[in-house]
Amino acid sequence: MSDLEGQIWMDGSFCDWKDAKIHILTHTLHYGTGVFEGVRAYETESGPAIFRLEDHTDRLYQSADLVGMTLPFDKETLMDAQRQSVKKNKLKNAYIRPLCFYGNEGMGLRADNLKVHCSIASWDWGPYLGAEKILNGIRVKVSSFPKRDPEAMLYKAKATGNYLNSMLALQDALNSGYDEALILGTDDSVNEGSGENFFLIKNGKLVTPELVTVLDGITRKTIIKLAEDIGVETIERKIMLDEVFSCDEAFFTGTAAEITPIIEINDKNIANAQPGPITKKLQNNYFNLIRGKYNKYDNWLTIV
Repeated sequence: MSDLEGQIWMDGSFCDWKDAKIHILTHTLHYGTGVFEGVRAYETESGPAIFRLEDHTDRLYQSADLVGMTLPFDKETLMDAQRQSVKKNKLKNAYIRPLCFYGNEGMGLRADNLKVHCSIASWDWGPYLGAEKILNGIRVKVSSFPKRDPEAMLYKAKATGNYLNSMLALQDALNSGYDEALILGTDDSVNEGSGENFFLIKNGKLVTPELVTVLDGITRKTIIKLAEDIGVETIERKIMLDEVFSCDEAFFTGTAAEITPIIEINDKNIANAQPGPITKKLQNNYFNLIRGKYNKYDNWLTIV
């Protein structure tokens, strides 16, 4: 990543990609105290458009509030910086990464004497799990560790430190020959993937874990609306593993992962190891939406 060409926004101005550096004693590097977002822009007939820019930026501020971080820029400034990041880097399609972090003004757990820094990088990043996986689906391993406790972490915050659990679960899945992990709670209920929300389909209805130890995903909310548009009800509740193994269809959602069908969990085929019809319909509508071809939600697209 450090070898890419382009411009990165750092604390109010753009610098060359290679010059966007921080000190080794940066607080967030040591203690995981940053907050971030993953945002995408897509090519449309009107030019590149950022999907749900305001919602992502609102969540960035909500995450900062949850971890007690005061951001030094207002929302309009950070939204404009994301637009300019795509524009300056001349991207038709882009993944955008805003990151807010504590600096190197001091060392130790206390952060009250530290400056908050903000950066925004944008680059051309294809499907997170691969174009072929988006089309044909992925194999998933139910992670045996680490289980998520609603009392232990601020899962409503998209905070850097929260993703250590996800990294460990994903690495275990990859080492076992799978594409992704499915993480459980301490009560063995289903939470989410390493970086995605989880949905199953049973008897024509969508079911997804309630927002206890799962992130309130922007793509998750989008899919719930798109399901409503085609007459599919969504139920938010606790999901146990036996339901997952007997479901009709399953998929992950996320800004990076988009809509990725799940065709196998722990070597058990889901939907005959092929993306199911409702999954494919939602996937098709989602891709039309983000490319400006689903006019009902034009307000979710910010033209760069």
